[in-house]
Amino acid sequence: MKTSPAVLVLGAAAASAAWTPSHTHRRRADQCGQYDTINVGNFKLYNNMWGKDSGSGHQCVGLDSSANDSSGRVSWHTSWSWSGGDGQVKSYPNFEARPANKKVSELSNIQTTWSWSYKGDNLVSDVAYDIFTSPTAGGEAAYEIMIWTAALGGAGPISSTGSPADTPTIGDNSWQLYKGQNGATTVFSFVAPEAINDYSGNLADFFTYLTEKQDFPADQYFVSIGAGTEPFTGQNAVFTTTSYSISF
Repeated sequence: MKTSPAVLVLGAAAASAAWTPSHTHRRRADQCGQYDTINVGNFKLYNNMWGKDSGSGHQCVGLDSSANDSSGRVSWHTSWSWSGGDGQVKSYPNFEARPANKKVSELSNIQTTWSWSYKGDNLVSDVAYDIFTSPTAGGEAAYEIMIWTAALGGAGPISSTGSPADTPTIGDNSWQLYKGQNGATTVFSFVAPEAINDYSGNLADFFTYLTEKQDFPADQYFVSIGAGTEPFTGQNAVFTTTSYSISF
């Protein structure tokens, strides 16, 4: 791991360790396999078409650039078309970090910025951070925390009631909180009432709220932190992250 003042950080060795690439990465050939990845230092750009069998279509991801400077920002894109299986998520192309052996209570500052745009036909999708936690380091996920910066075309989160459980204000934004189960995993989804194309904030604030208001156990370990989009259906979609950063 190379260390520098850059803000793209992965706590694989230490929470304060920082990473920048040894040189500036430019656009690479898109990857289109079901679980193809593009490694960017200790991070990965992940095609992750986990739900493709619920419909038909195709999807690719591509890295546009990752800066070898103090900004530490990355840009990437995904293109997709999916049909069938209405209401079923087909995939989650995302930029993923994996904090190693870190409890929720140990990370009080997870700063992130994210600027994105979307175009396409009849899009049903969301744009979201997707965070998994486990009761043990490296264990199976017990909780999934989603932060939807956009719900497009009528996309909706997992919910046991279909109605918000709360409407908290976290950071500079208001959210609708939904709660439900996905098998054995408890899912909390914070949904922005209106799309936030340029988001910045401290993701740890969501866990402070969950711990104080929703009985979330702060001794959970982080499994992964993703930032990407969940396609349901649509054609000729292009989702572009023009700038993304995360530090913890």
